[in-house]
Amino acid sequence: MAGTGASEGQTYEPRILVFSTNNISDPGIDLAGSSHMHYSPRVMVISLPCTSGIKPGWVLYAVQQGFDGVFLAADGEECAYLPDCAERTAAIMTDAQKLLEEHGYEPQRVRMAAICSVCAEPFTNYMHEYVKALSALGPSRKAAA
Repeated sequence: MAGTGASEGQTYEPRILVFSTNNISDPGIDLAGSSHMHYSPRVMVISLPCTSGIKPGWVLYAVQQGFDGVFLAADGEECAYLPDCAERTAAIMTDAQKLLEEHGYEPQRVRMAAICSVCAEPFTNYMHEYVKALSALGPSRKAAA
């Protein structure tokens, strides 16, 4: 139900926090911008060296602070720091979903996909899909106890 939580006459557009990596996903996200590919201006990006360094608590904190969703733009198998980065990041994703649920939020508020340095179009498509999915959920609010 798009529009949930919006004032009359306004369209609800979710706020999304993206955790991206300096060497792998940042160039792809930058390419989307420099190629003038449109995605929501309510997407904010934080750059990190490696996605395996993300703490599940950061995802919860972002949602508690008003972000409707968190997207992990993962290194995949291309991480220059750790050979098991993809496995570690998958575990972080699972832990973040559990943490959200434990605190009364839908686990769908966190998503992950491997984004490479030339993945401008896939990143843009992921953001469009995620905006639709989050719009259906509505603004992030703790579920009633």
